[in-house]
Amino acid sequence: MAIQEKDLRLIRKEFENKTEKIPERIRIGNQFVDDFIFEDHEAADIPINALRVIFNIISIISNEQFRPEDRPKQLSLFDEEFETENNVFASIKIKNNKISPSGSTKQVIAAYEFLAKFKMTWYKSMNSKGKEIKTFGGLISTPSYDKRGYTTFLVSSYWLKKLLVIPEYNYVLYNLVYNIRNNKHIIFAIWLSKIPENGTVLKLSTLNKKFGLNYKSANDFCFKFLKQVRISLNKYNTLSFNYKYRKDSIFIIPYNTKAVSDHNLSVNTRDQLKSREAYLNQREKITRRLVYFRKRYGLQKHEMIQFTHQYKNIPQTRELIEKVFKEFIKINRLKGIKSTEFQGKLFLNEIQKLIIDIYRNTKMGELLPNGYPMII
Repeated sequence: MAIQEKDLRLIRKEFENKTEKIPERIRIGNQFVDDFIFEDHEAADIPINALRVIFNIISIISNEQFRPEDRPKQLSLFDEEFETENNVFASIKIKNNKISPSGSTKQVIAAYEFLAKFKMTWYKSMNSKGKEIKTFGGLISTPSYDKRGYTTFLVSSYWLKKLLVIPEYNYVLYNLVYNIRNNKHIIFAIWLSKIPENGTVLKLSTLNKKFGLNYKSANDFCFKFLKQVRISLNKYNTLSFNYKYRKDSIFIIPYNTKAVSDHNLSVNTRDQLKSREAYLNQREKITRRLVYFRKRYGLQKHEMIQFTHQYKNIPQTRELIEKVFKEFIKINRLKGIKSTEFQGKLFLNEIQKLIIDIYRNTKMGELLPNGYPMII
């Protein structure tokens, strides 16, 4: 019976990065990190090329990631699409040179074999209607190596949900998996992004267990492992850390580094952010724009909360809001109405209506008609 169920795989969606756009950073959901990378607080020893697969999966699906509180309707739509039957999957296609830039077929195959076998078991989840949904496999299933330079594979609804639905998440630089060759350094960087800003203190035994190490003293752990990790992160990451130890207690305090040097960033990032100053200027422009909306349209502080979050933190939503705002101005001019006649909640209601209209005319809107962002 189990074999028959495993063979009945239903593919509901296909993902592929057709633009070849390289992101500066990706959003990794904390639940995925806890369940897949740090199960029971211990880091899995995931090879560097397998980490590249994971980073590229997240990059490809990034436009469809969402927080449930931002898009509550999209969560129910995900359930309808992926969590109504057992063994429902999404198909993903990645260029092989993304996994092995040197072009090694052996490395590509090894990466996919690891992820297909790692944590391969039956997974159960409960959908919004209380129905138990079962899925068999690891993070990926049935990888198919294509001689034209691609590999196609399936991702189960169980793991896809942890990658797409991200109530809590942290940003990690996409290029870490290309600039840093030590897989433990990258896994440490992922963990570092989750710890509090004021740092944490852990016992040597806890850190040894967490990262699969076996150092005999806190001094050895700090100077043989942490020192090397910090060198990597200072050079290639926007978040690094200081450390110290007292007896067998090790203190780790994260800090933001200076801008990562230009040659370590993607071409796309270099074009967008020539320097940290340019990045800060962008944030300042966003803040000024939000002040403009608040003052011109009489928005109260409580009315700005959701609008500000969407505009400030989700680039694709910010672009949509700007497109919608231009349409809003154009419509009112044609009607001979001043846009400022819409104040407070009335303004937000008009913008929300246009967001829905314009979103539903996009490709994403055709697939998920109710998955539009909520600004109210």
